[in-house]
Amino acid sequence: MKRSIALCFYFSLIALLVFGCASLPENVYRTPSTAYQDTDETFLGRGVQTLKEGQPEYTSGYLLLNNGLDAFVARARLAQLAEKSIDTQYYMIHNDVVGSLFVNQLIKAAKRGVRVRLLVDDIDQEGRDFGAAVLDSQPNIEVRIFNPFARNRGRISQYITGFGKQTRRAHNKSFTVDNQMTILGGRNIGDEYFEADPEMGFVDLDVLALGPVANQVSVSFDQYWNSELSYPISALVKKPPTDNEITQRKSEFDAFVGKLFESEYLKALRDSDLSHKLQNHQVVTEWGPGTVVADDPEKLTHDTDETRYRLTEQLKPYLEGIKDELIIFSPYFVPGKSGVAFFQKLRDRGVRIKILTNSLSSTDVGIVHAGYARYRKTLLRMGVELHELNVNLTKEQRKARKEGKIGRSKSSLHAKCFVLDRESAFIGSLNLDPRSVVQNTEIGVVFKSDTVAGSIAEFFDNNIDEAAFRLELRKSDNGAETLYWHGFVDGEMQIFNHEPYTGFWKRFGVGFMRILPIESQI
Repeated sequence: MKRSIALCFYFSLIALLVFGCASLPENVYRTPSTAYQDTDETFLGRGVQTLKEGQPEYTSGYLLLNNGLDAFVARARLAQLAEKSIDTQYYMIHNDVVGSLFVNQLIKAAKRGVRVRLLVDDIDQEGRDFGAAVLDSQPNIEVRIFNPFARNRGRISQYITGFGKQTRRAHNKSFTVDNQMTILGGRNIGDEYFEADPEMGFVDLDVLALGPVANQVSVSFDQYWNSELSYPISALVKKPPTDNEITQRKSEFDAFVGKLFESEYLKALRDSDLSHKLQNHQVVTEWGPGTVVADDPEKLTHDTDETRYRLTEQLKPYLEGIKDELIIFSPYFVPGKSGVAFFQKLRDRGVRIKILTNSLSSTDVGIVHAGYARYRKTLLRMGVELHELNVNLTKEQRKARKEGKIGRSKSSLHAKCFVLDRESAFIGSLNLDPRSVVQNTEIGVVFKSDTVAGSIAEFFDNNIDEAAFRLELRKSDNGAETLYWHGFVDGEMQIFNHEPYTGFWKRFGVGFMRILPIESQI
């Protein structure tokens, strides 16, 4: 033990000597602000009251956004209908078509006098401070960066010297307008999350929620916005952009967005049925009680062993109350020993558990699959039903991954959803892996609606055989256990005795990663 401590100290000292000290600005002034409460008379406020007529006051409305175009349209149209505020928090906002169109809607809203508060984790912000500062310079827009890296040192060195701090991120995703309507789910802001290209993108899921749930999201957002871990972008840039630089950047941005007028996204915004229904207060939603579950930003300042800061503690009462069935969609699924023990308790009560996650061929993070693979046999032995996405990447898609376009294959599952007894559902940013549960912060909503929950469960039942491989564990006469994958290939049922659509070296690499003691970081 002493040798391990000495080695850690030794390597940390070397890192400090080699890379130097990274530092953030001290005594940063953050203007405190909170969500507007007097928004019932806004356009969206009146719309919520119209849609909610006849419903109990405590209930919220829910609309699934299960395709990329609708998910974009919902955000863009709500931004256009905003009168007082847009509060939005994301793990990543890419500098691509969807990212640009999203930011453009924020700018347009701000020009109408809408207060825009944009909070982004720093994980994907390297080299983008200037653009964020230009955006922050616009009237009515304020940009903050969550848990930022120091700007006077490279990020790789900070990952080493700041392990346990910089490796922990805010994975939250929310978009709330006038404190009346909110969107929660798995999507970051980028082309691959909104089906910008028919060959590139994630399979994802959001929920649009109206009413009290939006108020609860605002409470969480305010916690993050006013946290000491949130830095105004103006405090991070070396020097603020000049008036000429702002004018030039705005001109370049406007020219780029102008070229997108005939894009599929703006056409959808103009013509989609959802767009018109939001405009005319005609959105068909299902109503029921809902509770937002969210990590406190303080989670990142406390030791990972402090379980009281984990969002899963808030989910426990719902999960422990399951009587008959649990359906899980989780792209990154590493249950760990505690998760396995929990599943065993459910199985002991006769609860049916069905899980869909990525296969080795569809995942964009092989090391997470290595962590998941450790638990497959144990879960199958207890009767958990495992399904892995059935995808055979094309040569071009494999090339895209090798070139560093992480997760851009349309074949990757990215939705994070649980269905409880076909009566309630959770939708949010939470993956069932140690990184989400222990390291990062997350947000989601648990809501009761047998219509919505039932539709998700029915989708699973009707599509799982075509969409995924079913795993089976067979035991030979000599006691050896072998995994088999059952799935359709070109319309014909086939059975594999190794990870489908993968070569020897890929399987070998993932097998090697399984023996590494890194589960807490995946």
